[in-house]
Amino acid sequence: MSDLPLRPDRKIRTYWRLLSEGTIRWFAFLCAFMSVVTTFGIVAILLGESIPFFKAVPIGSFLFGTEWRPAASPPLFGVLPLVMGTFVITIGAGLIAIPVGLLSAIYLSEYARSGVKSFLKPCMELLAGVPTVVYGYLGLYMVTPLLQKLSPEFQANNAASGAIVVAIMILPIVSSLCEDAISAVPNTLRDAAYGLGATKAEVTIKIVLPAALSGIMASFILALSRALGETMAVTLAVGSNPIMSLNPAKSMETMTTYIVSTAQGDIAVGTRSYESVFAVGVALFAMTMAMNVLANKVVQRFRRSLP
Repeated sequence: MSDLPLRPDRKIRTYWRLLSEGTIRWFAFLCAFMSVVTTFGIVAILLGESIPFFKAVPIGSFLFGTEWRPAASPPLFGVLPLVMGTFVITIGAGLIAIPVGLLSAIYLSEYARSGVKSFLKPCMELLAGVPTVVYGYLGLYMVTPLLQKLSPEFQANNAASGAIVVAIMILPIVSSLCEDAISAVPNTLRDAAYGLGATKAEVTIKIVLPAALSGIMASFILALSRALGETMAVTLAVGSNPIMSLNPAKSMETMTTYIVSTAQGDIAVGTRSYESVFAVGVALFAMTMAMNVLANKVVQRFRRSLP
């Protein structure tokens, strides 16, 4: 029976099925290849434009310098003040968004009724669709006046305001991804714990959270990476004062703020200020890549530690 020839209509269907499968496979490959090419293109542009800068400015003075004054004579290009401002905003936003987002995810997944969950989760995720410039003005005209009422030490542009608005921006990322990770834990684990007499809180803390820990950690790192590269909201709320300080009441300048403020100014191509934009971009890209690599290692480690 296997040696019988196929009918013409079956030959045509077989031919089109193989053709469609091959087309889909190659299309998927091209999409994946485009992402790789885009990444290498970004790296090539950043390195190509920043090489002249590092020929004139030693890498050591760039990485470890404590003064960033491109307009001075002679100009000073120590990137540490920009790195300091970036980490103050990122860590501050993480300290607010991570616990609030995780507790929100626990409530939505373990405690909220289906009707409440179907209402609250879309409302929270709606925050992710608000333009970042709106968050910047929210920090400038709402958060900062409230902070100044608490203490007159807060400047018109301050790091605390920027950290708060960035925390609001990344809150949907933490909450949504954590909720998905917690909801993916099999109910059999919960039922087994309840059968042993565990309470709701004990099941959540000792069973559900450890089982979903890899997804939770991945959401934390992703949210912090998002905060690390935020631009417009930080530019409006934090200001552009490159200083080495941990005081959240003062105005600071982040790496993204310097890039966008310098790129919008009247700078000539080929000047040291123009090249410094790409040098700062290389440093920011390296920091983001290091954070993503660290996230992958942390997630793999937690997955191996789970039974």
